[in-house]
Amino acid sequence: MVNLLDFDADSLTAWFAARGEKPFRARQVLRWIHRFGVDNFEQMTDVAKSLRAILATDAEVRGPVPIRDSTATDGTRKWLLDVGSTNAVETVFIPEANRGTLCISSQVGCALECSFCSTGKQGFNRNLSTAEIIGQLWHANRVLGAVKQPGVGDSGERVISNVVMMGMGEPLANYDNTVAALRLMLDDNAYGLSRRRVTVSTAGMVPAIDRLREDVPVALAVSLHAPTDALRDELVPLNRKYPLKELLAACQRYLDKAPRDFITFEYVLIAGVNDREADARALLKLVRDVPCKFNLIPFNPFPGSAYRKPAAEQVRRFQEALMQADIVTTVRKTRGDDIDAACGQLAGQVKDRTRRHSVQVISRQTPQTEELNA
Repeated sequence: MVNLLDFDADSLTAWFAARGEKPFRARQVLRWIHRFGVDNFEQMTDVAKSLRAILATDAEVRGPVPIRDSTATDGTRKWLLDVGSTNAVETVFIPEANRGTLCISSQVGCALECSFCSTGKQGFNRNLSTAEIIGQLWHANRVLGAVKQPGVGDSGERVISNVVMMGMGEPLANYDNTVAALRLMLDDNAYGLSRRRVTVSTAGMVPAIDRLREDVPVALAVSLHAPTDALRDELVPLNRKYPLKELLAACQRYLDKAPRDFITFEYVLIAGVNDREADARALLKLVRDVPCKFNLIPFNPFPGSAYRKPAAEQVRRFQEALMQADIVTTVRKTRGDDIDAACGQLAGQVKDRTRRHSVQVISRQTPQTEELNA
């Protein structure tokens, strides 16, 4: 039995075609599943009864199973979602006055081993399926009451207006499933989000950046974290394979088809490592040919880390150095820290409510920021 959350429009059309059904059936079912949040085929009232019977036999709509649902005092909401085999991922919704951003995971763990990242210290388990990626948005829409009602138009504010692929894992290391999920986010029969309001964050997988540019060029955020190859080799080992010159060239190529006229560079500030004014000057020299903005993220310490959070004054000086060069530079605003939903806090051991097994939850340093998808 297939999970229809695994299908984007093309693959669902092909699945129906193999059963002698016309393409419009795929569009109908996509709307029911994603726009209306329906998981019961009998509720799909404009689908023929005979087809509903086939779907009930051959398919299902199986969303993620929540283990925990936490809400912070600032309104940030975090879900712990079971993905099987004692693994779980966390999804975070960040409400703002004029937008709502959902931070989504793409892998259980991460294989990139960035030295400042909690996920990298805890290892890699597996890629999430398309259903497990898009299922985070599907679940959040239902829980937040954001699904549409049949027969009602799409006017009005969206509860979830922005999606950022910045949770656990490296999205471009799970390329096919990530792209299928992105296509559903943009599909007018599903979530209908603008390319400007969907962001993929990458540590710098150059070939995949070029593929994304051709396949589904959404907004791009690059985890930079260092102004030189020597330092970035230490902080982001992927740099040894795709050094800064190659990465910056890929960013320039991406801009040809990007929905925005800049690349967002994420930069985790680590005390005494990459937060000096000399580092800021080197950074300016590095990115001088790439239209960009910076999102500075003061390091959030985690157990076993030798790194320290920089002083607020040092963060201010670093930001000022970049802004004096006319580069838009924001500092990540801490959200949801009282439920461990702030940047770098999505990590730890939790037990499910049945107490039958431990569930491993890991997530990387992620920029939870209101500015990123403005």
